[in-house]
Amino acid sequence: MFNFGPTKDKVKEVEEWLQKEFSQIRTGRASPSILDSVQVQAYGSRMQLRELASVLVEDPRTIRVEPWDKSQGKEIEKAVIASNLGLSVNVDDKGLRIIFPELTSERREQFVKVAKQKLEEARISLRSIRDKVWDEIQAKEKQGGMGEDEKFRLKDDLQKIVDDTNTKLDELLERKVLEISN
Repeated sequence: MFNFGPTKDKVKEVEEWLQKEFSQIRTGRASPSILDSVQVQAYGSRMQLRELASVLVEDPRTIRVEPWDKSQGKEIEKAVIASNLGLSVNVDDKGLRIIFPELTSERREQFVKVAKQKLEEARISLRSIRDKVWDEIQAKEKQGGMGEDEKFRLKDDLQKIVDDTNTKLDELLERKVLEISN
């Protein structure tokens, strides 16, 4: 009677958003995804780093960035430093080596706090989606499109979708906290 398809799509978007946000939280290990937010001034416009160079993991604490156009090396270096990710940059003849320093226990705690804030933002989005769908269900009942029993059955179905998603979001946080802690 009620189509939860669009709701499930929106919920999936919240999950994907949280995964993307978590991928940008730095851990002690080198991860190319941390550079996804780096914008480089090149060829008269701002471009993603991945559009200008290949990004490879060299070892657990080092990423190698090899610009396709060697003249862009300085601009890439400036962009990485300006991004305030707390990374060291060394330039050599092949390109750039980006080094991830060891995390202190204090920094790890800060990253866990940031991850928990991102989780709360995702939960707020999820509650907003739930509230909008619940309003739609109530409006449909008032228009005579369904009975009261059907309305409460749909409310239970909606809550199950939200609860399942909250469980997935909690699991994402647990994995990220474990990754930060090690």
